[in-house]
Amino acid sequence: MKKYLILFAILSALVACKQNTSALTSNAQLTAGSQSSVQAFIDNAALEQAFKDKRSNIFVEGNGVVKKLLPDDNKGSRHQKFLVTISDEQILLFAHNIDLAKPVPIAVGDTVQFRGEYVYNPKGGVVHWTHHDPQANIEGGWIKHNGQIYQ
Repeated sequence: MKKYLILFAILSALVACKQNTSALTSNAQLTAGSQSSVQAFIDNAALEQAFKDKRSNIFVEGNGVVKKLLPDDNKGSRHQKFLVTISDEQILLFAHNIDLAKPVPIAVGDTVQFRGEYVYNPKGGVVHWTHHDPQANIEGGWIKHNGQIYQ
C-alpha cells in the first residue's frame, strides 16, 4: 500500500510539471515575432505604481476588465477606444490603433491582457501603442482577448 501511495505522489508531481510546462510553452508561443511572453496572470503592480508616481511614456503590461466601450476615434489614425478597470482605484483609457492592428472584439465585462505605452492622467491614465511597431524599432504592444493576440 505504501508503494502505491509513493507511486501516486510521483505521478501526480509529474502531471503537475507537465501542465506547467504546457502553459509556459503556450505563453512563450503567444506571438510570432514578439519577444514578450505573457504570463497566465499579469500583475498590475508596476502600472498602479506608475499612476501613483504620475509617470508617463513607459511600456507596461497588465490585465483588467472592460468597463465601457467608447466610439472609435476616426480623425487621423483610427483608434478603437474603451475603458478597462485594473483596480478599485484605477481605470485606463485604451486607444488601440486600428489602422495598424485589427480591432479587438470585446464587450463590457470581458477580461483583457495587454502591453502598451502608459501615459499618466489624473483619471487613471491612457494606454496606447497596443500594436506592432511598423518600423520595427521597438517591441511594440498587443492586446490579448479570449486567447487571441491583436497587435
